[in-house]
Amino acid sequence: MSRGVRFLFSLAAAIAAASLLAASLRRRAQPPRLPDQLLPGPMAARNRSFVLWLHGLGDSGPANEPIRTFFAAPEFRHTKWVFPSAPNSPVSCNNGAVMPSWFDIHELPLSPGSPQDESGVLKAVENVHAMIDREVAGGIHPDNIFVCGFSQGGALTLASVLLYPKTLGGGAVFSGWVPFGSSVIERISPEARKTPILWSHGIADQVVLFEAGQAGPPFLQSAGISCEFKAYPDLGHSIAKEELSSLEAWIKGRLKASQDKQS
Repeated sequence: MSRGVRFLFSLAAAIAAASLLAASLRRRAQPPRLPDQLLPGPMAARNRSFVLWLHGLGDSGPANEPIRTFFAAPEFRHTKWVFPSAPNSPVSCNNGAVMPSWFDIHELPLSPGSPQDESGVLKAVENVHAMIDREVAGGIHPDNIFVCGFSQGGALTLASVLLYPKTLGGGAVFSGWVPFGSSVIERISPEARKTPILWSHGIADQVVLFEAGQAGPPFLQSAGISCEFKAYPDLGHSIAKEELSSLEAWIKGRLKASQDKQS
């Protein structure tokens, strides 16, 4: 089997794994949510939160929506979730085939030294920032906004929170990587450096190598950014329920801290 075919096989396997996870999650019932107009009085906007989930290469936003069913705690009763879909674009690592992609990926598997599409990443970041800005304009405090993403969406998550001009509630990277060079560090604002990062990665990942994930915390540390890194033995290029449970607890803790600060 050629190197290119092996890469495509790894990519197809990763997409299939994500689809199986989504199918299993659909079996869980949606938690009850009150309409926004029923939120209590002038405190409503402050108590609301927003989670933006960015999918991986070749996937779609709707296919990831069942993820929200893991977040049934009362703290998420008034959380707004958005699962956007990437535009269709030719992808170099897939021999130029057109598929949903936030930016170009030159090779798979991804390692710490893989070439990056920095211009494409920065263009995608602008679109993510526009989504965040709409929620802030609608009354959601930046401290209550969380950007999360898997694989390519995880890399875009990292870029988006680092380059956003305000401190956000947090950014959660699942099986992602640093999608640009160290020259970007000087563009990170003092406020953005306060945004905490949760980074989760499977040690058995053969699509975005574990070493690519491991390169994240040192990069963030050099920029003065807090990062909690979690390694999952035997986990390949997919999301485990344990990761989502950890994310739920992580966001809950930051929502409480945000509400205490705003009281």
